[in-house]
Parts: sequence; C-alpha cells; structure tokens
Amino acid sequence: MPKYKSTEQVLKIIKQKDQIRNFGVIAHVDHGKTTMSDSLLAYSGIIAPSTAGKALAMDYDKEEQERGITIYQANVTLHFTQKDKEYVINMIDTPGHVDFSGRVIRSLRAIDGAVVVCDAVEGIMTQTETVTRMALEERVKPVLFINKVDRLIKELRLTPEKMQESLANVVSNFNQLIDTYAEDEYRQAWKVSIQDASVTFGSAKDRWAINVDAMKEKGITFKDVMEAYTTGSVDELVTRAPLAEAVLGMVVKHHPPPDIAQKYRIPKIWHGDLDSDIGKSLLECRDDGPTIMMVVNMVLDRAAGPVAIGRLFSGTIQDGQTVNIIDARKPGRIQSVNFFMGNQREQVGELGAGNIPALLGMTEARAGNTLSTIKDIHVFEGIKYVSEPVVQVAVEPKHPKDLPKLVDVLKQLTIEDPNLVVKIDEESGETIVAGMGVLHLDVATHRIQDAKVDIVTSEPLINYREAVKGECEAVMSKSPNRHNKIFMRVEPLEPAIADMLRTGEISDLKDKAEVAALLKAQGWDTDTIKRVMKFDSRGNVLINGTKGVQFVQESTDSINSGFEEVMREGPLCREQMRDCKFIFTHFVPHEDTAHRGLSQLGPASRRACMGALITAGTKLLEPMLAIEVRVPTDLVGNVATVLSGKRGRVLDMQQKGPASIVIGEIPASETFTLSEEMRGQTAGKAMWNTHFKAWSEVPKSLLAESISTIRKRKGISPEPPAASEFIDKE
Repeated sequence: MPKYKSTEQVLKIIKQKDQIRNFGVIAHVDHGKTTMSDSLLAYSGIIAPSTAGKALAMDYDKEEQERGITIYQANVTLHFTQKDKEYVINMIDTPGHVDFSGRVIRSLRAIDGAVVVCDAVEGIMTQTETVTRMALEERVKPVLFINKVDRLIKELRLTPEKMQESLANVVSNFNQLIDTYAEDEYRQAWKVSIQDASVTFGSAKDRWAINVDAMKEKGITFKDVMEAYTTGSVDELVTRAPLAEAVLGMVVKHHPPPDIAQKYRIPKIWHGDLDSDIGKSLLECRDDGPTIMMVVNMVLDRAAGPVAIGRLFSGTIQDGQTVNIIDARKPGRIQSVNFFMGNQREQVGELGAGNIPALLGMTEARAGNTLSTIKDIHVFEGIKYVSEPVVQVAVEPKHPKDLPKLVDVLKQLTIEDPNLVVKIDEESGETIVAGMGVLHLDVATHRIQDAKVDIVTSEPLINYREAVKGECEAVMSKSPNRHNKIFMRVEPLEPAIADMLRTGEISDLKDKAEVAALLKAQGWDTDTIKRVMKFDSRGNVLINGTKGVQFVQESTDSINSGFEEVMREGPLCREQMRDCKFIFTHFVPHEDTAHRGLSQLGPASRRACMGALITAGTKLLEPMLAIEVRVPTDLVGNVATVLSGKRGRVLDMQQKGPASIVIGEIPASETFTLSEEMRGQTAGKAMWNTHFKAWSEVPKSLLAESISTIRKRKGISPEPPAASEFIDKE
C-alpha cells in the first residue's frame, strides 16, 4: 500500500471515534517490542515487507540501532482493515530498559491500551511487572503477546503439550500481576485469557502470530507451528498467520476506542469538576468541546524545532490556533498540526479529540503540560516517576570556545528528557548531568558528541541524600548585622507526607483544600496546616510556630529562601536534604525595614536551619538498587559471593527452568565494577539488571570516609562543620 494513499485514508476514518485505537507496546528490555512493531509497520505499508523483523524502523535513532535497544518512544499511525471495517491505530513503541522508564510512564498517559510483550522462555521479569503496574495505575488496559515461541521449539525442544503448559504458566503469572495491581472494579474484567483471544502467541523475528480467533478462522494449531519449524517451512506459516493480523485484531477487539476509554480514565487523571461543561466534554471526547490536550513528549526536529506530542482529550486542534500552556501560564500559537508515520511527520491541518497529534510551534511547552483554549482550567494530574536520578557525571567542553554550544545542547536534551537533570555547581563551576543509571548518562553524552561538541566526562558519581536523625530544642541564629534573631527547631517528617511532597500530590501550587484534606488524613491538625510556610518538593516542610510576633508575614519569603538553600545543600556533604520538618519557633526582628531585608534574614534563616540540623544529628543516605540475576543453578553461590563482597545481600531465589533467579539488593556506589566481577565469577553466564529501590543509611564504618571523599570532590574542607559555627548566644 503506497504511503500517500495511507495518509488520505487515515484522515477519512479518523472522523469516526469507534474506529480509532490508541495503544502502546511495553515490556522488559530485549523481549522483542520493536521487532514486533516492525511487522505491524510493514503490514501498514510503511516498511518493505521483506525487511520487517530486521529493520527496527521504530529505533530510528543511530544510537538505538547500534545498541540494539529502544531509548526513545516512537509514534506511528497505522491503517488496519478487519471484516470490511477500517481502523486507524495510533501506536507508541516504548523502551524496556529500566534507565528509560520515565519515557514509558509519559507514553502511558496518551494511550488507552497496552500490548505487553513477554519472552516465552524468560516469562514475567521485573521490568514487565513495573511497566504493567504503571499501566494499571493509569487505567490503561493490558493484553498479552507472548513472543519468541520459536525458542521453546528450537532451544528447549518442548513437545506441544509441554509447550502449552509453559505458555499457560506465563499467562497465569501475568494475571497474578493484574490481581495485585489493578483497581477492584477492573481486577476481573481486565484479566487476559487464551479463550477470548486477549493472549496472542508468536515470534516477532519470524513474523507469525496466532490466537484463538486466528486459529478458528484459519484452522491453525500448535502442531502446525511445530511442523513449520521441523520441516523448515516457516515462510508458509507467515503467509497463513501474519503477526500483524493477530496482534492488531487483538487490539481492535480488546482495547477501547478513545470515547469509551475516557469515561473511566478522565476521573483518574483529571481532578476538575466532572459535571461542568469542560468535564463532560473530556468524558465524552467531544470534537466540538474546548480544546484540551496533554503533552507527553517533546521531540527536537533539526529543521522545525521542538515538536510537542500529546493526547488530545477534547475539542479539535487546528493550524494557527492559539492555546494556553496552563502550567507555564503562557499562550502559544500552533504553527501546524501533524501526526507521525514512523519517523516521518505528516501535515494534516486539523485533528479531532481522541487522537495523538504532533504540534509545531509550541516552543514553550514541556512534557506533562496541559494545553487548552480555556485559561483557568484544572491541569491534568502530574506524571509520577518510579525512580529518581541517582548517577551523575561532570561534563566540560574540550575546547573552552565550545561552552555556549554545550549549554545549547544540554538545554535541548532536558527539553526532550525531563528525567535528565542538568545543574551547575557554583563552587567548582562544573556542569553536572544526573540520570537514572549509567546507560542513561552514556546515551546523553553520546548525544552531546553527535552535536559535534568534544567533551571530557568524569567517572560516574553517585548522588547521596541527607536526612535528620532525631529532633532538637530550638536554636537561635542572628543576622549578619546582629539585629535580627531567628529561632528554629527540626524533627523528622512523617514518611507518608514526605512521599506525597516528592510525587507532587502536595505542593504550594496545589489547591489548598485538597492539600489540607491530605494532611488531615495523616493526623495534622487544622492549625498546623494553616501555618505551613513552605512545601519543598524534595520532601521537606517549614512550619511557622511563632505566636504574636510582628513582621513574620512580610519576612516569609526571606526566611523561606534560607530554608530552601539548606534543603538544596545539607550540612554533611552539601547533598539534598529529605524528610525534614522545620518549625520556626520565634522571631525577634529589627523595627526598621532596611535592617531586615533578604540580605539579613536569608543568611540568618540558613544558619538557624543548619544549626538545628547539626544539633539534631544528620545521617547520610545512599541509593540502594534492587538487582535480579539470572544464572545457571550451579553458579548461584558465586553470585551470592559477588553480592556480599559488594555490601549487597540476597533476598530471594527462584527456579525458572534450567536457570535460577537471584533477587537481592546492592548499593549503587558498588555497581561500577560489578560487570567485571560478575563475569569473572560466572564465566559470563549471568544476566542481570538493576533498578532504583530506596535510599538507605550509609553504614557507620564507612560514614567518615564517604563524607570526606564527597567533600574533597566538591572542593570543600573534608570535615563537616560544627553546630557552634551556626548557633549564636544571646
């Protein structure tokens, strides 16, 4: 099917909501998502059929093709006909590697259904579980594609009976995930089953797939599949049971069209008034309602600048339209409305609700923003990321003249990937890039080199955090001119509240009544809630505990600035603070405004917070990673040796066929030489992956050494400061 015809056909069908499907492909790394997506593309006539399975067209970035993994999420629109009814299917292929899970979470907001791809031999792995959980939290309905069935025949040489047994096992494990993570009302309805064709079996590499519907229609059984492999007639099998028909058939049958999906997805992701006109338009996915869209991804196009890709939940979006970026409180003008076909953008002029448009000209928009023609609309629920950046590298240009260019490239990278954090260390002047893992940073530094900027990078470093151990009595600090006194005390913040601050459920920007209700549920009284001066998104809070003191109101900003500075750089090693609850107990200001400005109260507040923290005692936290190692059973002991030698520990062991799976945890700071040691101990037979688990306290035996190493690296004295440096006597 020639491509231009496809685009025209697609536009005609888009008018009918029940003929649209939005779905994503999610899975564990290397289980075959992109290879499967290729067959779907070839079917729609965008790749030559002969190259499908090898082309990896969705991995259109050079870096992805060289590494053989998906890093970015690719959008494509397919055209599919079933029983004379035509459908337009918007598909997003997402990365499986844990370092890029932020991209998966953003893609889930735009889609209504997910095809979970799972390796027939390896079964349900950690990342399969993580992405399925994220999908269920976003109310995205999953169906299952069990890939690499050919491995059961060629590698494990199973009989048809054994093969069906092992596949049924994978299905029941997957349903256990749905049991665990789905909400009550969807728990039964969303379970997958072989009988109703919400499970498909196949091989993406060989381009065939079957499910119950295909078996009935074409009369194919598992015996036919076995024969195809034993007699070498796989090509015949492909013509009889092409992968695309089975998978897209399953998507059309089990995934809801946008107007049905939005009825149950909107209440979860948009907390405005559902009975208002806007609410009704969103729930019913109306083309004639106000334009409301959520941006889930920004892509930089060399020729056209930033492209904002997102889900249009209501209204119609057109070339030249002016919309408001609600989060940034700025207007923006859409130059042109497009949609993606593989890596090609097609200009369409306008699109109706329920589609996934790509907009040019929205230079100020960022992933997660709400766009709307109405100014004061409620924004969409923020996107919650599973892990936070734990590894960082320092970058500098080889030639100083390239510095402005490096700044530009880093700016572009952070637009495309909000999970990449770039900060400049004011003391050492270094540019520091923080990411989810070593691979994430590796890809980012390659992107910088691709932009023709020669850079020098440091060894990967680990981010630490600091937290308060106990509580203390109020301490007092004076301002530089000795005329103002600030009294502060500190205690640990309740973990549940700290988590809500980090996910953004509680923040200064959120509706006051909603925040008050959440805090009340955690046992705070109304008086305390009213007295909150500052919520800090790292998981800290400052409360005004003064009674009958003048000038507190007008000094709030200055006092907050000192508090924020300490939260950014704690006393032990100038790492971010978390889980602290500061109470500002008393204030003795100078009568004259000139003597109690920011330059006086900022430093006083900073010193009071520092003094309180050191008096109460602080601890250093390091990131712990969960690790899952797949290894032949006779080498389990060697894996345990490697883990315990690196301060890690084994938590659980499972048997999966000939291999064992060792589940444990290991400090991130010990993982840089993990691959050499693991390969040495297991003769290269171990496969493993790690993902961020939690922050845990650095053991006492290593504390002094860790602190002085971090402080030396930052160019400050190796000894942490004493409380007396910050606390003043009356």
